[in-house]
Amino acid sequence: MAMALTAETSPSSIIISPRKLRDDLHYPYKQTATAAAAATAATPLVISVLASVIERRVARNERIAKRYRGGEGGGGIRVMSASRVFECHETPNMSVQSYLERVFRYIGAGPSVFVVAYVYIDRLCLLHPRFRISPTNVHRLLITTILLASKYVEDRNYKNSYFARVGGLTRMEMNRLEVELLFMMGFKLHVNVSVFQSYCCHLEREVSHGGGYQIERTLRCAQHIKPAKQTQEDHTHFVTTHLL
Repeated sequence: MAMALTAETSPSSIIISPRKLRDDLHYPYKQTATAAAAATAATPLVISVLASVIERRVARNERIAKRYRGGEGGGGIRVMSASRVFECHETPNMSVQSYLERVFRYIGAGPSVFVVAYVYIDRLCLLHPRFRISPTNVHRLLITTILLASKYVEDRNYKNSYFARVGGLTRMEMNRLEVELLFMMGFKLHVNVSVFQSYCCHLEREVSHGGGYQIERTLRCAQHIKPAKQTQEDHTHFVTTHLL
């Protein structure tokens, strides 16, 4: 049974600017040794920008669903059966932004992890056009993509059981979601520098509203991205061994 989540207080003020986002994305974040130390870290701007992008996508999908709801045949939009594992019986009482802030506070992952998680969400939707991000699956989808992105980008990671507690899930649910997402994505977890850069640009445009900012990219936060072959081997081994 999933643990309950309640809304947490968000920072009173966040500076929103492309420059601030660039500084966050390219700052070489290091994983903190303890959850307590992570809780004191400043929340990177990418959290707010990513939350805005995801919330707009959820709202758009809800409008589309309402259009089809009660239509001919009473069908609505068909959802692929494999994706139902992400569905919650009740919508968590927490906004996307508050949820991402909670994950950052207790996991302490760098901004690049959240960018890669966004790449995975986009990739999943492209691979499965019938999959729709909704209020009932967005939280589970986020914690699962962040879990995979953290294992892909970071050298040190918390166990699945800890991610589960942070995300309001049981360990068994977290393990199942990870395996399901891996198979839905065909284990295609590799994100090269050019793809990472393009998603950074997209997030910057979300802030600048098409301001045409030209920046010199250092991509220091992506320097530890693992090669595609190693990542595939890691997760193949992961599926064939006991999940923690």
